Amino acid sequence: MRAWGWISCVAMAVVCVGAVADEEADRLPAGTGKAALVKTCGECHGFEGIRERRLSRDEWSDKIGDMVDRGATASDDELAAILSYLTQNFGKESKIQMNTAPFAELKAVLKLTNDEADAVVAFRARNGAFKQWEDVRKVPGVDAKKLQAAKDLMAF
Repeated sequence: MRAWGWISCVAMAVVCVGAVADEEADRLPAGTGKAALVKTCGECHGFEGIRERRLSRDEWSDKIGDMVDRGATASDDELAAILSYLTQNFGKESKIQMNTAPFAELKAVLKLTNDEADAVVAFRARNGAFKQWEDVRKVPGVDAKKLQAAKDLMAF
């Protein structure tokens, strides 16, 4: 009987991890290559780490090569689509999607403190989507000068 309890706990943990990964995937920007990224990369890890990075095309290519070396499997077309998707959405020049960006991405890209990133996420949850960068300035507890300096990094 104890074995069934242990198996149930493990099964529930797997379901919970899968649900978190699905939620993270849903918040990724739409675009060609997203499905291939979710299928290929989502088998082993979530997407929060991807969102924090702003890498060049060559750096993303190196990351993808590393993942393939570690066992990720995808066709050449899927790998090319993943590379294009990552470069477009999380490249050096890409903007942060303010209505879906999680805490870690807000902090890393906009250089917000923990409290400021928490405030943005909480404000967005209470008040709905931001329409423009000026809406973000309404978030209590966030340094307006920081937001002004980062306004060109924001997409809505």
